[in-house]
Amino acid sequence: MPAVTVDNILVLPRLSRPDDTARQRPVRSVSTAHAQREGAGFEVRRPFPSVDLRSADPFILLDQMGPVAYEPYEAKGAPWHPHRGFETVTYMLDGTMVHHDSNDGGGVISEGDTQWMTAGSGILHDELPAEDLVISGGLFHGIQLWVNLPRAQKLAPPRYQDLRASELTLVSSHDGGALLRIIAGEIGGFAGPGSTYTPIAYAHASISPGGRLESPWPQRFSAMAYVLSGSGTAGAEGRPLGEGQLAVFGPGDAVTVTADDHQHTPSGDMEVLLLGGEPIREPVVQYGPFVMNSRHEIIEAIEDFNAGRMGRIPAEHLSGKRLGE
Repeated sequence: MPAVTVDNILVLPRLSRPDDTARQRPVRSVSTAHAQREGAGFEVRRPFPSVDLRSADPFILLDQMGPVAYEPYEAKGAPWHPHRGFETVTYMLDGTMVHHDSNDGGGVISEGDTQWMTAGSGILHDELPAEDLVISGGLFHGIQLWVNLPRAQKLAPPRYQDLRASELTLVSSHDGGALLRIIAGEIGGFAGPGSTYTPIAYAHASISPGGRLESPWPQRFSAMAYVLSGSGTAGAEGRPLGEGQLAVFGPGDAVTVTADDHQHTPSGDMEVLLLGGEPIREPVVQYGPFVMNSRHEIIEAIEDFNAGRMGRIPAEHLSGKRLGE
């Protein structure tokens, strides 16, 4: 899990430690991700939506893809499909992902890179492992987050952002025991590069064995911590938290995650996603790749997709055809 690292964490700017007047957010619940298959048949861990956590406003879905060591020609992705009404955020930890869409967006992302696609009014896209990974096999590990859009921006023009690992904002905890990579939003006065319609905060933390990450957190935002690997505790009360588990915090000004003294992970650290956002508090009606506010809008989305109004697959990506044939 290389993602983004530094030779000397002590040279990074530091998060300020929440002062004594800050209210630590209590842990409201801990749930375990369930496994299911997506796309062309690859397995994901999904902490939400689930039986235990049906709503994570303003987020719709969180999938952990891998980590998995693919054999040659075993890697699978998500072939062309539509989206409307939200944004997809794909963050790579290992391996390489290739993206194409019907809005002339697209790119290749590798370790530590992020692609941010606003589906808005509607778009077609695919996400596939890089060709060399498919042919040779190799390690693959990524995260996909679906961020809801408020009613006023459901039909915003589609757009694509390609964020390089070098663009992420790197900071350390106040004592140097944790490295925080801020992808989007503001945490403790430090802002990530992702441009979002819905106000959110999204970061990847590596916490050294026995380390403690205490971070200010916007009061109006929800707050969650998802463990990619390793074990530790969440909250000042020390609620146990392990790999594939999600802690949902209650109200307050700060979040705390502490790593156990011994970590049996590839990186040697406890790897955690921190995420939260300003709740939209609007009706959510989801039908597969469409997330709208009413059943009528879902029917419109299906009709628009069937009529080709969400774009068309570029000719060079049509299976079995070559340009000029």
